[in-house]
Amino acid sequence: MKNIMRFMAAAAMAAGIALPVVAADPATAPEALEEIVIRASLRAVPLRELPQSVTVLDAATLAAAGVQHFEDVLGLVPGLGWASGTSRPRYFQLRGIGETEQYQGAPNPSVGFLVDDIDFSGVGMPATLFDLDHIEVLRGPGSTVYGANALAGLISLRSRDPGTAFDAHAEATLGDYGTDSLGFAIGDGRADGSAGWRVAAQRYRSDGFRRDAYLGRDDTNGYDESTVRGKLQWELLPGTRAALTLLYADLDNGYDAWSVDNSRITESNQPGRDAQRSVGAALRLTHATGAGEWLSVSSAAASHIDYSFDGDWGNDVFWGANAPYDYFEQHLRTRRTLAQDLRYIGGDSHWLFGVLRPVVGLYLLRLRESDAQLDTWDDQYYGAGQSRLNSDYQATNAAVYGSLEMRAGRHGTLTLGLRYEQRLADYADSSDLPFPSARDRMPGGNLSWLWDAGATRQYYATVSRGYKAGGFNIGADVAPAERQFLAEALWNLEFGLRAHSRDDSLSMQADVYAMRRQSMQVYSSRQLLPDNPLTYVFFTGNAAHGDNLGLESELQWRPRVRWTVSATLSLQSTRYLGYGQDGLDLRGRGQAFAPAWQYALAASYRHPSGVFARLDLQAQDGFYFSASHDQRAQQRTLVNLRAGWKRRHWTASLWARNLFDVHYAVDGFYFGDEPPDFPTKLYLQNGDPRQVGATVSYDIGGR
Repeated sequence: MKNIMRFMAAAAMAAGIALPVVAADPATAPEALEEIVIRASLRAVPLRELPQSVTVLDAATLAAAGVQHFEDVLGLVPGLGWASGTSRPRYFQLRGIGETEQYQGAPNPSVGFLVDDIDFSGVGMPATLFDLDHIEVLRGPGSTVYGANALAGLISLRSRDPGTAFDAHAEATLGDYGTDSLGFAIGDGRADGSAGWRVAAQRYRSDGFRRDAYLGRDDTNGYDESTVRGKLQWELLPGTRAALTLLYADLDNGYDAWSVDNSRITESNQPGRDAQRSVGAALRLTHATGAGEWLSVSSAAASHIDYSFDGDWGNDVFWGANAPYDYFEQHLRTRRTLAQDLRYIGGDSHWLFGVLRPVVGLYLLRLRESDAQLDTWDDQYYGAGQSRLNSDYQATNAAVYGSLEMRAGRHGTLTLGLRYEQRLADYADSSDLPFPSARDRMPGGNLSWLWDAGATRQYYATVSRGYKAGGFNIGADVAPAERQFLAEALWNLEFGLRAHSRDDSLSMQADVYAMRRQSMQVYSSRQLLPDNPLTYVFFTGNAAHGDNLGLESELQWRPRVRWTVSATLSLQSTRYLGYGQDGLDLRGRGQAFAPAWQYALAASYRHPSGVFARLDLQAQDGFYFSASHDQRAQQRTLVNLRAGWKRRHWTASLWARNLFDVHYAVDGFYFGDEPPDFPTKLYLQNGDPRQVGATVSYDIGGR
């Protein structure tokens, strides 16, 4: 921690001394960096006025660094990770905190995930990139803004809003591994901005980078993803506006990603499926008054998920004399959410203590999720059979929250935020085991100080308390004492700075944080029977404490008109305190999916003739796969490249992902799967190999 604080002090000194005197050569003066406005906070504010660590990926970055999904650009966000085990990321970690799987257990996310105000926390597969405007990632406890689902932070995706004139965009992509996609977006609006509409639709397909040698197929791990978005905005009355968003996402993907030899060649006779069909809607109403603004956000979503996998990763021919040895598991999940957020955002009010800006609000979230689990087997030891478990989970979150911002003097702003949330949850399943109702009362908030040290520098300090509700571990194989786990609380202390040069060609931000996790929720697993892979059960327990310390920094620089250079860095130290599981003492060990370092470097070039190029390098340290064992992933460095040409309405580019075809792991299990002796081994889900392709787009109007 001392080294981190020294680094932060050095960064602050460098920003305070160097940035104000940076001036570009007038003959080669770069364009100024655009001001960034954060919308996922309590009030829409410029980034420089928010006392929190935030990363924003704009539309230009998403188009240059990504291809299809949020997964493509995760490495650009310092401190953000994800756990695989699915065809697309559903489970995210911020600063080392977040879920790693959800094969079993009621939904209980640590990282909030919104798409156009629609809650997809824990089921974030519909995060396709086509026609997105930007992505905001707010790191650190977001309890004041979003409550129990934002213990570690919040990810918010926003698609393009309607404009004030007609515009259209069409895009086609072709690549190896059977990749193709076609999408279009079209919109129009009144010149005065009083009304507008926009519709976007895209379909993407790919073989999925695996080959099933037993079935002789290349598509058992493939992608077939369709997304349709619609937006309508209009002015109901003077000062009153409405914005309606509709979303349909159908991701019909295969899931055949594991092999006994840890290669990308599988032997599954029953390849799995990872399909999610989601529909959602959000209605945002704003009413401006002389004293402030009323905001109402109503949203609803329904997701149907078919998740299945070959439990033994083989076939009878492959297993030879040990056959029959055949296992399969399927989950049919249905998830529905209904949310209402009513908020009053006050303007400047003059009081005895200075200028105050209040925010008060009420929040309600209703969630219901059902799961039908089917396990089938044909085994020379256990014979042939099947088992079913039907479960139903319901939770209601109700919260009252508020924030008071005081501008005292010319440079200082003090913000106090408070939230009190109650969560009632019920769980029942066909095993008829007793699961009492759970009630959690959770207070949280933040106290922040922002210091505006002139036109080019801001410093902030924040102490905040986040929280996460308790929950249930499900299934007949879970011990009675482990069927429920307690709520977690998190205290976060954070110091940060933002600085930019006088001509806005250079900007940077950096922060250090120290978090203490109380009654820390730890996700573990165990295999009950060494010769039965479907007895690998997952459950959550509570450690005494956990510590997460770190540093995050970002820099963007336009040294000349044609060049942009950016860099991010994340350093973190995590550990369990007072926790052991099945004889494994985890005291002082690093937490799962929490690499000690991550960094990203990018360089972009754009010539007046229309030629452009972008090179990305993303690297991260190894990490522990689980709290159940000490197996680790190896560190990795990936390089992505895109180069192309833009001329009037047309843009064409060639791209390559994982340019040097690095072999790396994104998930791992440590258990016995291979008869007859079932030795305990590490099995890996590999990341994608090198992929190359081309994208062509055509634009009309003001895109």
